[in-house]
Amino acid sequence: MAHASAALADLLARHVPTDDKEREDLARMRHFAASLKEPFSRSQVEAHFTGSAVVVDAAGGRVAMLHHAKLKRWLQPGGHAEAGDGGDMEATALREAREETGCRVHLHPTAPRPLDVDVHVIPARKDEPEHRHLDVRYLVVAEDPESLTHDPAESFGIQWLGWEEALARADEAPLRRMLLKARESLHPGS
Repeated sequence: MAHASAALADLLARHVPTDDKEREDLARMRHFAASLKEPFSRSQVEAHFTGSAVVVDAAGGRVAMLHHAKLKRWLQPGGHAEAGDGGDMEATALREAREETGCRVHLHPTAPRPLDVDVHVIPARKDEPEHRHLDVRYLVVAEDPESLTHDPAESFGIQWLGWEEALARADEAPLRRMLLKARESLHPGS
């Protein structure tokens, strides 16, 4: 896992943040990457790394957003790293995108990798304390958008949305920032 931690540190060292919140979050993520014994494990009570994806159709005109069951918010697909991901945040984001959309997916060939980073608080629940998700986000293309389906264990539903509708459902600045970066990567100057 030392190799995975080194790869994570390198990934975070290359990322260029676009606003003060992302700059602050990136600094926190770099600290956690160096200080957490198992940065990809949910057993890290304070914080752990997660991966997520802005999933778009091949034309880049629609984005998949799911209504998250536990958080009750419209979000991008994403979640916890698993041992099979080997500490590779791209693998985590792709796996989560496949699991939560039902689509075959691949990384967008020209978008920054990662597209965005964000630290957000997950509220306490009966089985786990409040903690932070250190989310590494990618732009992903669905190869078969007609296969879009949701996992009822993860979400109340999933929809293809136009960019304006997706942005209207974005209820926090980091989510909006990520969607705007994705749209700009697909449609420069839009």
